Amino acid sequence: MRIHYLQHVPFEDLANIEEWANEKRHTVSGTNLFNNEKLPQMEDFDWLVILGGPMNIYEEKTYPWLADEKKFIAKAIAAKKTVLGICLGAQLIADVLGAKVKRNSFTEIGWFPVNLTHESKCVPIFTTLPEKFTVFHWHGDTFDIPPGAVRVAQSGACKNQAFVYKDRVIGLQFHLEYSLESIKRMLENCGDELVGGEFIQKEDEILAKKGSLRETGILLNSMLDNIEREFQELSDHPQ
Repeated sequence: MRIHYLQHVPFEDLANIEEWANEKRHTVSGTNLFNNEKLPQMEDFDWLVILGGPMNIYEEKTYPWLADEKKFIAKAIAAKKTVLGICLGAQLIADVLGAKVKRNSFTEIGWFPVNLTHESKCVPIFTTLPEKFTVFHWHGDTFDIPPGAVRVAQSGACKNQAFVYKDRVIGLQFHLEYSLESIKRMLENCGDELVGGEFIQKEDEILAKKGSLRETGILLNSMLDNIEREFQELSDHPQ
């Protein structure tokens, strides 16, 4: 499988997704949008991964490449590509699919539990994940669930944590892909956002819970295996 990623800043990369892809011997390529690199052709990839970033989806004047990125994502969805968006990536997918992206009631930074919804039981990609698990978060915005999509996860700070659209487009507000190095880079580059709040943990508290990365790594691999299987089934039986 040919995986292509869209990266928005140097310090938020594929992290553990790349490790999984290498173990599976998938081909990995990427576009560093912050360097104004050229986007690929649709025929050049099977699976699009849209990573996170500190910018907001509506900051096109500051980040002009956002406009072309949105068009590219819409084209990939229309071409029936498998698409996974994480944090900002999920918000971009939601926007492209006609849902509203807005400020969340709470900024959510740190390790907090996520609960799968009842509807998630009908979504093959999430059937191997537990009903409740603790993951890493770093976001201030949120998305409405796009028309035709299924809400599959929620948390105490954010009611819309994940959605799936037509079994091949996945949006995750949280970060299963992060490694310890990912978290350290976020603290180094965005640590000024740790200003206190009900759902904002301090740096030492975040790092003290680094043991949770083992569980999130297992959950990530399980979800990616499910996406891979779903991709193969949809390829064998195109709709």
